[in-house]
Amino acid sequence: MAWLLLLLHLFLFHFPSFSSFNFSCHRDESSALLQFKSSFTINSESSYPCDESLLKTATWKYGTDCCSWHGVTCDTTFGRVIGLNLGCEGLQGIFHPNSTLFHLAHIQKLNLSYNDFTGSHFHAKFGGFQSLTHLYLSGSFFKGKIPTQISHLSKLQSLHLSGYFGYVLVWKETILKRLLQNATNLQELFLDYTNMSSIRPNSIALLFNQSSSLVTLNLKSTGLRGKFKRSILCLPSIQEIDMSFNDELQGQLPELSCSTSLRILDLSACGFEGEIPTMSFSNLTYLTSLTLSYNYLNGSIPSSLIKLPRLTYLDLYTNKLNGRIPNAFQTSNKFQVLDFSYNKFEGELPTSLSNLQHLIRLDLSYNSFRGQIPDVFGGMTKLQELDLYFNKLEGQIPSSLFKLTGLKLLYCSNNKLEGPLPNKIIGFQKLTDLSLHDNLLNGTIPSSLLSLPSLVYLYLSNNRLTGSISATSSYSLESLNLYNNKLQGNIPESIFNLTNLTNLILSLNDLSGFVNFQHFSKLTNLRFLSLSWNTQLSLNFESNVNHSVFYLDELELSSVNLIKFPKLQGKFPNLDYLDLSNNKLDGRMPNWLYEKNSLKFLNLSQNYFMSIDQWINVNRSNGLSGLDLSDNLLDDEIPLVVCNISSLEFLNLGYNNLTGIIPQCLAESTSLQVLNLQMNRFHGTLPSNFSKHSKIVSLNLYGNELEGRFPKSLFRCKKLEFLNLGVNKIEDNFPDWLQTMQDLKVLVLRDNKLHGSLVNLKIKHSFQSLIIFDISGNNLGGFLPKAYLRNYEAMKNVTQVDGDISLQYLHKSYEKFDAGYSDSVTVATKGIQMKLVKIPIKFVSIDFSRNKFEGEIPNAIGELHALKGLNLSHNRLTGHIPKSIGNLTYLESLDLSLNMLTGVIPAELTNLNFLEVMNLSNNHLVGEIPRGKQFNTFTNDSYEGNLGLCGFPLSKRCGLEQHSPPSPNKNFWSEEKFGFGWIPVVIGYGCGFLIGIGIGYCMFLVGKPRWLVMIFGGQPKRKVKKRTRMRRNHGTAMNQNQNQMMQMS
Repeated sequence: MAWLLLLLHLFLFHFPSFSSFNFSCHRDESSALLQFKSSFTINSESSYPCDESLLKTATWKYGTDCCSWHGVTCDTTFGRVIGLNLGCEGLQGIFHPNSTLFHLAHIQKLNLSYNDFTGSHFHAKFGGFQSLTHLYLSGSFFKGKIPTQISHLSKLQSLHLSGYFGYVLVWKETILKRLLQNATNLQELFLDYTNMSSIRPNSIALLFNQSSSLVTLNLKSTGLRGKFKRSILCLPSIQEIDMSFNDELQGQLPELSCSTSLRILDLSACGFEGEIPTMSFSNLTYLTSLTLSYNYLNGSIPSSLIKLPRLTYLDLYTNKLNGRIPNAFQTSNKFQVLDFSYNKFEGELPTSLSNLQHLIRLDLSYNSFRGQIPDVFGGMTKLQELDLYFNKLEGQIPSSLFKLTGLKLLYCSNNKLEGPLPNKIIGFQKLTDLSLHDNLLNGTIPSSLLSLPSLVYLYLSNNRLTGSISATSSYSLESLNLYNNKLQGNIPESIFNLTNLTNLILSLNDLSGFVNFQHFSKLTNLRFLSLSWNTQLSLNFESNVNHSVFYLDELELSSVNLIKFPKLQGKFPNLDYLDLSNNKLDGRMPNWLYEKNSLKFLNLSQNYFMSIDQWINVNRSNGLSGLDLSDNLLDDEIPLVVCNISSLEFLNLGYNNLTGIIPQCLAESTSLQVLNLQMNRFHGTLPSNFSKHSKIVSLNLYGNELEGRFPKSLFRCKKLEFLNLGVNKIEDNFPDWLQTMQDLKVLVLRDNKLHGSLVNLKIKHSFQSLIIFDISGNNLGGFLPKAYLRNYEAMKNVTQVDGDISLQYLHKSYEKFDAGYSDSVTVATKGIQMKLVKIPIKFVSIDFSRNKFEGEIPNAIGELHALKGLNLSHNRLTGHIPKSIGNLTYLESLDLSLNMLTGVIPAELTNLNFLEVMNLSNNHLVGEIPRGKQFNTFTNDSYEGNLGLCGFPLSKRCGLEQHSPPSPNKNFWSEEKFGFGWIPVVIGYGCGFLIGIGIGYCMFLVGKPRWLVMIFGGQPKRKVKKRTRMRRNHGTAMNQNQNQMMQMS
């Protein structure tokens, strides 16, 4: 017995390696690993999302124990490789099916994520790792179908197969089902950016509900599509679910109330609609993060949602949620981030916001909140970002906001906030961004605001601020925008010490004093400088010191009373955009402009230049992309040298006295985007050969003397958005082929010599983007096609633009050249001619007036819900006014005058609450004028020339007979058909009646013919009345027959 104890002692204590069973790496596995390494190249500078910088395979050497290599784990019993971690190793190459990696039969954990196996397929041999519990292959560019053998990995606990766009692994529903059935211990499943488009959305719950062990599920951007019925995802152990960015899904939010362990849920961008279900979230007491952004959810926020005890992150960004935010934030809440932006919330902000003591970011922008901002911020000591941009908030900004010391971003722009800013700001020590533009703020700019130590961006434009600009010591400032206020006095010298400044915008104020341009050379990082519309500024460009602002690329000096060109040679070597418009410049162009090769856009509009040649030459020599010489005194022809300018993208020569023929090469250009030649004296025909590669977005030839026909090559301008050929002498049929231009928004052909009728091409999307359609003042006729109107999709859909609509205009891609340029159009609306210098995005108008259209007004006109102006006057339209016009609730101007409309005025028109001007005069309308709302504001002028109308505001009162619709024979009296009106008819009728009475009286006195006297002898008065009635009826029948004969002839 003693010898056995001695042997055991020697075995345990003198051979410790055996006591711990610590075997060395097996030679076959060591060889397999080295061969696997050698089959790839290694890129140590790969750009994958990796934190590891040291290469693990650098320690892999022949003759050393592989169990000691970095990234390799061996079991402590038999020395078998059970773990391999080569994530972020920079491996590059093809992963072959015969790879020696598959020789590691005992491996349990395999991490090859974030390497580059581009072109490699996911091999079936991965399913041969029977002991595998963790498999990480995310971001390694595997592609192809997931093999059935993956379902053999029954011991899997964690599977990461996240992909990239273009390198996608493809799932079949049957394979995923088998995997989930077999891997009963699966806890982590990351399948984001794989292709699951073949899996039915209603199978999701059936597939995953059988996995009771699942803790984390990521199905982000997997291509799930189809109708997602209200399903119950009942996963008892689940803590994280991410199904975001499956935007082809439809349906409602899934039911999750039995997944009570859920902590993080992301269902953003899934196309879900409907209301947020109250019960679905009320049981999720462990939920800390909920993201439902980029969906179509409507209704209000359930109060139970914001009462969840552990919820810290709630993102409802970009939905259609409405109503008020529940005033139910509890003092025990844990909220750190709330994002309710881009919805339709309204009402006042809840006072219980004061309970959000842990809040870091609050975003309520792009809603319709009203009332004052409540003073609830005093206890939000952790708040870093507050965004109230684009609402309808009013009153003063609460003083407690200006005391927050941790606030970094404050956005309150585009509201109706008013009052002065506090004189002394004691907080904002960490504030970097302050945006208060587009409000009604008044008073002076506090000096303490311009001294904030961390301030980078300050936007106070479009307010009513007064006083002078005080000295500033916010040396971190990069952008200062004080545009469009009422600031006075000098530009302070301290501004020239802000060496980090990149944008300085002081335009449209009342600044004065002397400004030496040499001082701007101190602002070495300045890129954008605007001093425009300060008429009292005196600018001095003379300097004996050679200075320059190297980075300046945009300079705006519009309307600063310049009488000669500034001397800018050498001062701004990289100047790209120069605006000298609305000054008093004339004469020759300075030499430095010829030499400035960097200049791309030059705006010299509203000056006194008389010759165009020199400006075309500078364009030719320097490669200008844009030139604006509109509203000058140019009176020559466009020189043909313009044809040699291949870089020209923007040319505005409108409002001059240019003559001659428009050069054909302007139509042939493949670079030109904007061509504005309106209000000149060009003659001849339109350019006829537009390029098939044309980039024209805006073509404005309004108000010239052009004639001939429409060039069909204009059809090639597929990007055309604005076409104005009005007030010329073009004689042609209406160009029906314009209907195919999908992007055309504005079409004006008014006051030409167009004839024929409107023809519907029966295409699916004709004029789908059109919002202004003006063909007035031509000779067009025929009926108004119903199908024609039904195609105007943009006129059907009311554009929802948050904030002040007066600031929203049609956006054009060419605005990069000149933010001050916009298409202009003259329209007839509200009874007047109006020039829209800029076109509001919600101005939708149809003007078919002064033509020869006939027939009835189609009921389809009532489908164009976005219409603000409708003018069908001066035509030959008949029939009743459609009741459907009452559906045009945004209509502001309605003109149906000088037609042949009959019947009563539909009572439905009283629904038009925005109707300011209505003209129904000179028709054949009858009956009582409707009362109520806007109709109570219209005067007699709206109804004159309709003798059958009665009631307010006319002096003619209504009897019972006026309430009924007229007889169809009313058209008999139409002056248009017979060439005479009702007055001669009444005179003739009266004279005939008197003569008839006289003859009858003589017959009774003479007594002949006797038989006639005997017939009426008993009751002469009654029988005379009956005879008169018979004669009237007989006369009416004769008139009807005569009317039919005239129509036949």
